[in-house]
Amino acid sequence: MTTISASAPGKFVILGEHAVVYGKPALALAIDMRFSIRVSRSNSYKVNGQAATPYNMSPHMRYISDKIGTSPVSIYVDGRVPSGSGLGSSAALSNAYAAAISALEGLPTDKETIARLAYEAEYASQGRGSPMDTSASANGYGIALNVPYKEEDFLWHIEKEDNAWDISKIDVPKMTFVIGNTGIKAATGPLVEKVRKYRESNTFAAGIVDEIGDVTLDGLEAMKNNDLEELGALMTYDHKLLSILGVSCNELNHMVEAAIPYSYGAKLTGSGGGGCMVALTDRPEKVAKAIRAHGGTPYVIHTGVKGVTVKTKEHSDRRRGGRKRSKSNPSEDEED
Repeated sequence: MTTISASAPGKFVILGEHAVVYGKPALALAIDMRFSIRVSRSNSYKVNGQAATPYNMSPHMRYISDKIGTSPVSIYVDGRVPSGSGLGSSAALSNAYAAAISALEGLPTDKETIARLAYEAEYASQGRGSPMDTSASANGYGIALNVPYKEEDFLWHIEKEDNAWDISKIDVPKMTFVIGNTGIKAATGPLVEKVRKYRESNTFAAGIVDEIGDVTLDGLEAMKNNDLEELGALMTYDHKLLSILGVSCNELNHMVEAAIPYSYGAKLTGSGGGGCMVALTDRPEKVAKAIRAHGGTPYVIHTGVKGVTVKTKEHSDRRRGGRKRSKSNPSEDEED
């Protein structure tokens, strides 16, 4: 029997959320919190040992199963990325499941193929959105959307309806962040729509969106120069711009303010309205304590996280004296 194990990281947006919807640049970093999935063939669908069908699984998994046309499988899921937090839990799930099912069916599991399939699953489930989350999770480390790039840094180009994105990899220095989770789950769609209406009805709001794009490019340059002070200052400024657009909340603002004395900078990350904030710091214990004091749940994370990975294990029949053997799927995912 063949068992496939795959995992993919969550992510956070360091700069550019909301503006990316309008073709502006955005930067996202993978985090060392992962979604792991194990699949093997079965007589019927099972999820963590419980009977299931493709139609009561997550819509992301259902889309991928339908797209690939897989036979029934037994699935074990171990999700370490908090859902509804803006940390890319559904993107990590989509990447891990797409990689596992593709490997089981003998299909390609290179990062680009998996990123594209995971994005289609995200889009089908949510009806909107950029490929930022799925690309960051698939590639790992750090990615940029819609920024000038060197040819060797280009990853892939994705189009959907009237929108198009160039995704490139970026050099990310070693950094420590503390993510603060408010515990508030806020749907992305209404917040994106709120910004859209504000931007279309107010030239000032349109200017704020443009400025977020400029700040993101400055942040990319700061990362290239390993200038953490400049990067942190840009993060804090970006939080102010996002607050003007109306996508922050009191809980996020309080945690950002509490973290700043011990950080290079801090901001909300993701669509806002709840979810998480993030602080760039070399004093993570102090920041974590400040976040906890303001009702948040802190997670200390580091940069340098690999993207989607796939492993294959072949089980021979022990009743015939067989022995287990395992091998890694020879995809580029295991070469990092």
